[in-house]
Amino acid sequence: MATKRRYDDGCGVALAMDVLGERWSVLVVRDLLLGPKRFTDLQAGLPDISPNVLSQRLRDLQTTGVLRVRTLPRPSASRVYELTEWGAELEPIVMALGLWGSRTPVMRREGEMRADSLMLSLRSAFTSQDERGWTANYEIHIGSDMFSVRIAGDRLAEMARGQSATPADAIITTDNKTLGMLVNHEEPTDAAVESGRLTLAGDVAAARRFLTAVGL
Repeated sequence: MATKRRYDDGCGVALAMDVLGERWSVLVVRDLLLGPKRFTDLQAGLPDISPNVLSQRLRDLQTTGVLRVRTLPRPSASRVYELTEWGAELEPIVMALGLWGSRTPVMRREGEMRADSLMLSLRSAFTSQDERGWTANYEIHIGSDMFSVRIAGDRLAEMARGQSATPADAIITTDNKTLGMLVNHEEPTDAAVESGRLTLAGDVAAARRFLTAVGL
């Protein structure tokens, strides 16, 4: 931290920017909101960042207490990066930034939304279907990425990377572009299913209910 530029301002906003103001830092946090990642996973989600810069950002965020390094149990034994309890408190801030940025009046939305970003946008967009008692577990496969989602009491109670210990009631399999089109109402669900770009398994009605609930 000694070589980093500081604002030397006691305001909480300035202190937050001392921690997160370097380029890529907030995006690293964003990509860890749904669970731990290996260095290579972070690289895949941020393809324009160089390995050296990513290593530096991870060191900075670890030094400031935003994230920590953990070694997974055998047989994996991989080193992963995960948010600390304090770092996880950034979730509503990052989500609010995403909503604010998506409404920019002057900048055009460009670039592909990757799996983590897309799932976070679904969580932001989720609205109850006013069906008291709606409880279901979902598995969502986006390319090679898999996420688990739990709906309880008509609210999105949990979203995480990987498979849940609880069996899924419905499984949704698709790709980034198709899922983005579905939730933005740019393509009907039936058309995506007929084309083979969307597969609904298990409780198909529950899968369709979920896609409706996360429509933007």
